[in-house]
Amino acid sequence: MEVFAACHVHSQWSYDGSWSLDALSARFSLRGYRLLMMTEHDRGFTADRLKQYREACSQASSNKILVMPGIEYSDATNRVHVLVWGPVPFLGEGLPTSEMLEAVHAANGLAVLAHPSRREAWKSFEPSWADRLLGIEVWNRKYDGWAPSQTAPALLGSTGAIPFVGLDFHTERQSFPLGMALDVHEDVSEETVLDSLRSRRCYARAFRLPLSQIKVRRALPVLNVAERSRRMGASIARYWRGPKK
Repeated sequence: MEVFAACHVHSQWSYDGSWSLDALSARFSLRGYRLLMMTEHDRGFTADRLKQYREACSQASSNKILVMPGIEYSDATNRVHVLVWGPVPFLGEGLPTSEMLEAVHAANGLAVLAHPSRREAWKSFEPSWADRLLGIEVWNRKYDGWAPSQTAPALLGSTGAIPFVGLDFHTERQSFPLGMALDVHEDVSEETVLDSLRSRRCYARAFRLPLSQIKVRRALPVLNVAERSRRMGASIARYWRGPKK
């Protein structure tokens, strides 16, 4: 059974989130998603808070949508971010990425490198991370915008990681038809989702189509132009608004 997942989503449990888990569950369920792969920032979390968060995700789930807890870990420079799911205890804030990835692996968790273009995080990539990463975000709606990352393909080619797409959802501005299609063999649960991910039965989708499909490839030049125009328009708008007071 194929289920559609919204990946890289933040709620009010993140310091910069604005949506409740219940509101996110309702919103994404109405849009045809069967799974919410949450990724709250590590800042402000503790072991107790993670336990409470997991319970809150369970309560926000329904027979229509599973809200799966996850943490987005950042290094001390806030440059490299990694999305983590699975039975991983809270590891702490600001850990070196190599140390964090080893701890995730030891706990049988799963890790995906987030938005490699943000702050040129791809330049900090270390080859030793490759064996500890399930995937790499090739398209992050918040930081890449309306077109895929220009830096992720080279990392994918050197690691063999799975291409992931993520909304990095904080507000409605991050809405976009991106998602992960997962082949789940049994009823949808955290365990069956994790099994699908570990077995690499997960596929990046844009507009519900595989990224490699010819329709998507043909649309990419147009999307790149649209993204450049969007960024230019946003820059002009910021200029006319002037500096924040």
